[in-house]
Amino acid sequence: MSSLPIDTDISIADLVLDPYPIYRRLRSDAPVIKVASVNRVLLTKAEDTKLVKDDPVVFSSNDPNTPMRRAFGAHTLMRKDGAEHMRERMAMAPAYSASNIKNHWMPIYERIADDFVAGLPKGETVDLFHALSSPFAARCLAQLLGLPEVSDADMIRWSQVLIDGAGNFGWDPALFADCDVANAEMDAAMELAAQKHKAEPNPSALCAMVTSDDPIELSQIRSNIKIAIGGGLNEPRDALLTILFGLLIDPDQHDHAIANNAWGDAFDEGVRWVAPIQASSRLATQDTEIRGILIPKGETVMTIQASANHDEDIWTDGHRFDITRDKYPHQAFGNGPHFCQGKHIARRMLADILLPRLFERFPNMTLPDPSAVKFRGFGFRGPVNFPVKLN
Repeated sequence: MSSLPIDTDISIADLVLDPYPIYRRLRSDAPVIKVASVNRVLLTKAEDTKLVKDDPVVFSSNDPNTPMRRAFGAHTLMRKDGAEHMRERMAMAPAYSASNIKNHWMPIYERIADDFVAGLPKGETVDLFHALSSPFAARCLAQLLGLPEVSDADMIRWSQVLIDGAGNFGWDPALFADCDVANAEMDAAMELAAQKHKAEPNPSALCAMVTSDDPIELSQIRSNIKIAIGGGLNEPRDALLTILFGLLIDPDQHDHAIANNAWGDAFDEGVRWVAPIQASSRLATQDTEIRGILIPKGETVMTIQASANHDEDIWTDGHRFDITRDKYPHQAFGNGPHFCQGKHIARRMLADILLPRLFERFPNMTLPDPSAVKFRGFGFRGPVNFPVKLN
């Protein structure tokens, strides 16, 4: 068994700017390596990331080294295992049921999509990050969570603050100060909404939790909603723009999607290509080994699903966006007990509702300058701007 190698050259800034060349090199040369800048053991091969997430006994979600607890002001379900994790996860489950998605949320999301798409100006160049993807995701999520009176702007701001705080591996106090302000605002909004849900029950996640016969603790109700605000907004927001980027830089992909209504394939390929949630952390509860390398007890292991989704052992030319490629399971929504609860609703939001409406109204939309689109993020990643010509 070999000792754990340590990299002192890779910076957080490198990972935020463009991690994929780094991951490609690590998959080849050092698939198990501790990166000093983030103080974590990075795993970049699909086999290893799946192994870790499927074994919560050896690799626990309860990582005391994560900035998430400080950012969210609570010990969230994302950092719990076993029965404790499942109880909190299931508290929100009624809102995500197949019948609620089909009969309640989809009609609401269709109306929201119609309003946004109708409001986009034909013939003009518009930044869809601000004009569509962010507010659409915010408004849909506010409905799902049971915060319909919260503004799009507040939902967007809260989500970004929580994302920045959860990914604050440099422990910047300014980012945590922003989290404290946002946490107080979210707590106040939830308190106000909870009273209305108790008076008028509905399918929302907050209502399911506050009206339960056996409710979880108030602190955990709040942290559940905050987890959903953080991850549930950025996933459809970033996935939409990533899919559009892939379609608009390749006429063949664009034409195939439209001709075959291949929006589901476009969604699956987009989240594989650039996973909105790029990495997750687990704590080694005992000495163990991966690929013959010792992982000492107490080390934080980071599964890089962004890298796993490009693994050459599974995908040919994984760096390319190709909606016609052979389908294999990817890890964009995680696996194991913490598999993303919102996967199915996000897929339907985009593949069934927004993408077909957008291309029906703007079948000849173009990306005038692909180099102008900037992807950013280490823990969470997606375009931070998206200027398109709406034709």
